[in-house]
Amino acid sequence: MTLSVICPIYNEEKYIGQFLDSILQQDYPKDDLEILLVDGMSKDKTREIIGTYAEKYPCLKLVDNPQQTVPYAMNNGIKNAKGDTIIRLDAHAEYPKDYFIKLCNNLEKLEGAENVGGVCITLPCNKTAVAVAIAECLSNKFGMGNSYFRVGASHVMCVDTVPFGCFRKSLFDKIGFYDTDMIRNQDDELNGRIIKNGGKIYLLPEVEIKYFARDKISKVRKMFYQYGLYKPLGNKKLGAPATLRQFFPLLFVIGLVLGFVLSLLFPILWIPYLAFLMFYLFIGVIEGCKSAARAGYKSLVLIMPYVFANIHFSYGVGYLHGLYKVLLHKEFGVKVNR
Repeated sequence: MTLSVICPIYNEEKYIGQFLDSILQQDYPKDDLEILLVDGMSKDKTREIIGTYAEKYPCLKLVDNPQQTVPYAMNNGIKNAKGDTIIRLDAHAEYPKDYFIKLCNNLEKLEGAENVGGVCITLPCNKTAVAVAIAECLSNKFGMGNSYFRVGASHVMCVDTVPFGCFRKSLFDKIGFYDTDMIRNQDDELNGRIIKNGGKIYLLPEVEIKYFARDKISKVRKMFYQYGLYKPLGNKKLGAPATLRQFFPLLFVIGLVLGFVLSLLFPILWIPYLAFLMFYLFIGVIEGCKSAARAGYKSLVLIMPYVFANIHFSYGVGYLHGLYKVLLHKEFGVKVNR
């Protein structure tokens, strides 16, 4: 089985060497492997570093992505791919040596499989308490709900989405390429089309990917705002919501705003409104205590509730903005950089 690995990149100077070392150690036969690094015209030393690696490893190839967004990167990569199978990677992650083999084998073995992927073990990108808190929140059920690739699973299971998936190249002839309107959530929209066309997506819990989270709360806030922003557009394209969990941050924001307004009009409502806020804070503190005991950072008790609130509120506000754009037929057009 010939394999084409596609990785969208842009200004990855800090991560690209570590990433390339990770994937070049794969057990997959090098004669049957090509690695396409699709670059959004990086302005740092990313291309220079890749050039150094490519001199030693001819399976590495640099592909230009002048449009600079992930769906265009994936489509450019797929069109240039020579392999029968496609794996989509992210440069901010490390992969086990048998990652390619396990994904390809399970794609062939599992009934009706059109996409397979592993579980993300989210790690802090540095040792600061804020970075650790962000990584902990992105792996926590209170923060992420039943997003199994983030919070883990005990067995192989059908899911609505996986990270860094593995597909047959023929899939894209059947259901189409990545939707270039989906600057965020492009994987969710593609996976929604897979399920809509009768395919199955499998999560492989024994396949663990080390994923390095963002280092600042402001970056997390921006990321989840954009996730929320593009959800209504994806729902519109699919004709239905892909998951129920996407609505909880929206309801959270509506509840915060509506509860506050109603409490001003009807003071008796301040008691249940404040009780709700205290209950939300209480859960955040409890989860912070658990992570603090595990990670050894006492400050997580206070930082994690704040990160949870940023994740949920940003996503919910983004979702409301996305609904506004969809209902009024406004353009999305947000350029995304990590």
